[in-house]
Amino acid sequence: MSLSSRQLHSRSKTKLSGNGKRNILSRNKHRSEIGNYFSATKFADSDELVDVRKRGGRVTKRLHTASVVNLLTGSGYKKAKIKSVLESPDNRNFARQALITKGTIIETDMGKAVVLNRPGRDGTINARLLGS
Repeated sequence: MSLSSRQLHSRSKTKLSGNGKRNILSRNKHRSEIGNYFSATKFADSDELVDVRKRGGRVTKRLHTASVVNLLTGSGYKKAKIKSVLESPDNRNFARQALITKGTIIETDMGKAVVLNRPGRDGTINARLLGS
């Protein structure tokens, strides 16, 4: 991947520094400031994990597609099938596209649940039943 196609995280050039002066960068952006793309975990018929290389050669798993959720009930965690994505606090279009992020409300075979973790980071989906 080229540097221009990734997200570059660094300080803004247009923000004021606090004393009214403009921030003047003394260097260009570094390779270490490159972020990654939005993982966009999608609801599908099967689970698909993708390996992502991190800094220092460390490898983590990203959840690309998901069909099962670890559901927190009154008696502990249980596996449940995802039926649909109902709504998302991040973007209303995510529910239409069946994208799952933290805070998304999903329909499972045990009832409605809210996602507690970030599936693109953890490689699993953990959720809590609503109303319990």
